[in-house]
Amino acid sequence: MNLDSKILVLGHRGLVGSAIVRNLLSKGYMNLIMIPRKECDLRNTEAVNSLFNAHKPEYVFLAAAKVGGILGNKNHKSEMIYDNLMIQNNVIDAAYRNGVKKFMFLGSSCIYPKHAEVPIKEDQLLTGPLEPTNDSYAIAKIAGIKMCQSYREQYGFNAISLMPCNLYGINDNFDLDNCHVLPALIRKLDAGKYDIDHDLGGPFQNPVQLWGDGSPMREFLFSDDLAEACYVCMEKYDDAEHINVGTGEDVTIKELAETIASVVGFNGGFRWDTSKPNGTFRKVLNIDKIKSLRWQPKVSLKEGIERTYEWYKRSNMV
Repeated sequence: MNLDSKILVLGHRGLVGSAIVRNLLSKGYMNLIMIPRKECDLRNTEAVNSLFNAHKPEYVFLAAAKVGGILGNKNHKSEMIYDNLMIQNNVIDAAYRNGVKKFMFLGSSCIYPKHAEVPIKEDQLLTGPLEPTNDSYAIAKIAGIKMCQSYREQYGFNAISLMPCNLYGINDNFDLDNCHVLPALIRKLDAGKYDIDHDLGGPFQNPVQLWGDGSPMREFLFSDDLAEACYVCMEKYDDAEHINVGTGEDVTIKELAETIASVVGFNGGFRWDTSKPNGTFRKVLNIDKIKSLRWQPKVSLKEGIERTYEWYKRSNMV
């Protein structure tokens, strides 16, 4: 990409898209195309075709998607598969037909089987059953990978796919009905600081109820680190196979909750609701391939949580 290349970032106001925009602007890329959702419904084929015909982007980052945590995936399976399939089908096809030089599709590590061998390598795709709690979303993302590969094979379209681990950061979603575990914990534990029990010689902060038993292990990547990975891959990666992006390290949900509690100043303890699902027990990615491109994460989990919490507090100030 040249500094004056026309670059379309779809989903520019979300967690991933906004990080990509910040990354590109910091490097001097100024010819960015950012279209608000209300001006173009990416599920609408005609609207997407009009968008590409009007702007003729040279490079495209597809960071727009219908996403959610365990509860969101469970309660909105239809939207998870329909919306994501429509968005990616429309955008990938329009990008090809309008001569885009390079296209990036962003998915998720949930594409891998529930019992995949860890650390998970790229070649474990489609080697076993998916995690049932988010299979609709996962199937849509797998279809996106296959569509990029098919357009590359049949038409020579330069499309690549990145599969990141659990993401968090600035512009994350903190809606408890739809968000992922890390922002949910930030919101719950921040609110828990003000749930005070004055009995038994208090005041004491009351325990916060959390899902599962805290034992599952997850890998977390700060969104700005993913954005740098996107830039590196847009510059250096040209293979048909998708590429993992993560830290290569994981923590238990209990350890994550304890770290967040220390950052936000919550000391009331946890009450684990074991009637709620844990999800896949362990999921950590093998990142050898992207590390070979001279990329590696820079933001530690605690630092990333601190930066995310600072943004969360600023965004919720009256």
